[in-house]
Amino acid sequence: MSDTLSRRALNRAMLDRQLLLRRSKMTALEAVDHLAGLQAQAPNPPYFALWTRLHGFRQEDLASLLLDKSVVRIALMRGTVHLVTPSDALAWRPIVQPLYDRSVLGNTQHGPDIKGLDHQEIARTARKLLGERPLSSASLGAELAKHWEGVAPSSLVHVARALLPLVQIPPRGVWGKSGQPTYQTTGDWLGAEPDTAPSAEAMFRRYLAAFGPASVQDAQAWAGITKLGDVAERLRPELRTFRDENGRELFDLPEAPRPDPDTPAPARLLGPFDQTVLSYADRTRVISDEYRKVVITQNGLVKGTILVGGLVKGFWEIKTVKKAASVVITPFERVPKRDLDTLESSAHRLLAWAHPQAESHSVEIVAENLD
Repeated sequence: MSDTLSRRALNRAMLDRQLLLRRSKMTALEAVDHLAGLQAQAPNPPYFALWTRLHGFRQEDLASLLLDKSVVRIALMRGTVHLVTPSDALAWRPIVQPLYDRSVLGNTQHGPDIKGLDHQEIARTARKLLGERPLSSASLGAELAKHWEGVAPSSLVHVARALLPLVQIPPRGVWGKSGQPTYQTTGDWLGAEPDTAPSAEAMFRRYLAAFGPASVQDAQAWAGITKLGDVAERLRPELRTFRDENGRELFDLPEAPRPDPDTPAPARLLGPFDQTVLSYADRTRVISDEYRKVVITQNGLVKGTILVGGLVKGFWEIKTVKKAASVVITPFERVPKRDLDTLESSAHRLLAWAHPQAESHSVEIVAENLD
């Protein structure tokens, strides 16, 4: 009979593994590896993610890793860009490739335009072009359109992105830099191709180490692929199993930390697109279904959130006007004063870190939900 873990117990395990119970002294590179990568479809969220998790994190700590190729930005889990180590990029891209294969014709915008074309030939041509020099989406599309006249360049790029392991190279993702993504393949940027014999079992274990205990459905939601139940069954003899309060089976690594549910959870500011709210099928261990609909917008944007007692209880945003920068915190419900004080103090530190050149900093807490 499997032990039952309460929602609070699952929350504390997640917070511990996501470095949110206490700030870690890990390096930025160690944290990226430990966290199984960082959500990165926008340039700055990985920096906010590490700021809230690591002692003394500086923007250059991560920017330098991008510049020296110690980490890369690449489309992986859930069809979104992640910032990961090269070894994870090469190991995981083949495992999630079915997601990208389905997207070639399944995309309602591009599917009709590329139906009947030789997709592998498009990918081969794109690989050759990118081997000559890095290209933006617009430049790659223009070059591909020379070979497939009458086909929308954006649709040809859609095929290339789906079928090739494309890295967004710097300065994309470097704090303070701007510009559209520019691409190379892993072969050209890293000097290595994706693994030819990738291990879904190893990837499943990495997910559990960073997010567990979790169900097969949770792992599939994180990865964006199906059939991980077979992987879990192969691993079952070496994993621990539990049940959640609804009777769902959960898997975990035997020696992974599972803190006492009564462990205090400090109030935290989580950055936009933080993976804690995106990496489960059942996200109620960190955010209610009601609040999730506010935090994650219909067009897929994910607001910065506040954690109170380990759960999402509101959101925050930075506003800049001329030479002033402010953080506006909007709680969804009454928040204890001690937690509000912690959040306000964190917001001031965040402004000093993110906008050091601003002539004035301020923090506003929306008043209607004050305790």
